[in-house]
Amino acid sequence: MARLAELLKTIGNLDDDRVEDCLKQRKESGQSLDKILLQKGFLDENTILKLFSEYLGFEYRGDLRDDTVPADFLRKVPVQFARSYNLVGVGQTNGTVQVATCSPVDVHPMDDLAVMTGLDIEPVLSPRAEITSLINRSYKHRTDLVDEALDTLDDEDIVSLSAEIEEGEDLLDVAHKAPIIKLVNMILFQALKMRASDVHIHPYPDRVQIRYRVDGILYDMEAAPKKVQDAIISRVKVMGKMDIAERRLPQDGRATLKVGNGEVDVRISTVPTSTGERICLRLLDKTSKVHKLDEIGMDEDHFAICTRYLNQSHGMIFLTGPTGSGKTTTLYGAMSYMDTTKLNVLTIEDPVEYNLEGISQVQVNEKKGLTFASGLRSFLRQDPDVMMVGEVRDRETADIAIRAALTGHLVFSTVHTNDAASTVTRLLDIGIEPYLVSSSLLLVIAQRLVRQICPRCKTFVEPDKIMLGKLKALGLVPDIFPEGKVATGAGCEYCFGSGYVDRTAIYEMLEIDDECKNQIMDRATATVIKKSAVERKMRTLRMDGIQKVLQGVTTADEVLRVTQI
Repeated sequence: MARLAELLKTIGNLDDDRVEDCLKQRKESGQSLDKILLQKGFLDENTILKLFSEYLGFEYRGDLRDDTVPADFLRKVPVQFARSYNLVGVGQTNGTVQVATCSPVDVHPMDDLAVMTGLDIEPVLSPRAEITSLINRSYKHRTDLVDEALDTLDDEDIVSLSAEIEEGEDLLDVAHKAPIIKLVNMILFQALKMRASDVHIHPYPDRVQIRYRVDGILYDMEAAPKKVQDAIISRVKVMGKMDIAERRLPQDGRATLKVGNGEVDVRISTVPTSTGERICLRLLDKTSKVHKLDEIGMDEDHFAICTRYLNQSHGMIFLTGPTGSGKTTTLYGAMSYMDTTKLNVLTIEDPVEYNLEGISQVQVNEKKGLTFASGLRSFLRQDPDVMMVGEVRDRETADIAIRAALTGHLVFSTVHTNDAASTVTRLLDIGIEPYLVSSSLLLVIAQRLVRQICPRCKTFVEPDKIMLGKLKALGLVPDIFPEGKVATGAGCEYCFGSGYVDRTAIYEMLEIDDECKNQIMDRATATVIKKSAVERKMRTLRMDGIQKVLQGVTTADEVLRVTQI
């Protein structure tokens, strides 16, 4: 025990009082030390597992994505047992099976496992999320989860599920939970493991289809029988603190869920349809970091343009693009670039998606009268240097934002237009005077998101007839690629067979220079402004996309999908 106390101090960086407190509680309560450390929040799961790996001499394996469960283990160990105790086989040699566990001192399930398999057990320490994910993949969870839910669902009182929701419930804690709760938790957990931004629960006449939006594309996943539809919908409504008896009107709700050490915000929307209520869940992972400007697809030229205007003392910078084009990520990258020790930075958003250190963030609340326009007015009395408005939707907000930019503030906002030049004409169309637009506007950034080729199955191929046609549409020929071969994704388990993993942005940056200001004063069309800017070396969205195709970052398919000529 003295060595364990020493490891808590050296690996865990705990002081003598905390170590004493944990060991005392262990003695008095009989709880295992790893659970006490987690409950008290002294150490995270990975640190605890590394600590016990050193103490017990077990291997620590933090990533199980490339591991395969032995066939013997899958045949002899029921999926319910594996899930309940968070145990899964990760290798087998000479009568010994390696078993990943996240409970290093819980020996009883290991003894049961030895009896089930008839083999010696060699523990390997891994995070709970990794174990759950490997169980899901290996036991083909799509049928298991639904079947498991159906076994005991028939007479279950759906209303009683409301008593089982806890604040910040852990999705991985499925042992001893009702089958429908396991089903919904595993649907959400699998969505997070696939990096999904949205989960759609779509009722059909004969089934309930679960769909995930991954990297901007919707994929059909599990299909549950029609008879579990009401149970799934009621469970999700309970999570979002919504009225489960109201089925005729749309509803909105929110929930915060835990996944191991991290937290996920879930925004829930229901609408009644002819086949039952349809639900969409937007997942916002709080543990994901705020990306810096040089991490989101800007090359050196675009980064230089962007930072030049970020260092201005006043003016207006607009980001434009459709919903889901990464505008908020770019805005947060710009905000994190600011030196908040010297600048007073305020934002008004709908909703606040990520918390930024040193920045005051305000959530829109239209029911209480807090709109973008009213919030922006209040900001002007807060002695701001930099302000960010989530979106300019009307003339009032645009007018206040532009006048703020003219009176010595740097203002950021977003607008929905097709390209950078259209943003200028949109401001004129909603009634802002040309002289106000030309004197306040500094920069307009249009952007789209393209999927990146999967690094694990990236391959270089000679283009076939279909690919040649798509390259030709972008004005490209095979000769300009190295050895005439074009990068593409073959499809593997890591990218779920799509050939793509994650996304990057392509940009179009319109600088409001003297030429552009004159065109604004003359109320020139978006086409004229864009053509003139291209002549002055502006790169359009498609041009930037072509650069990324040539660099092997994305494919011609993706650039054609998200851009126009």
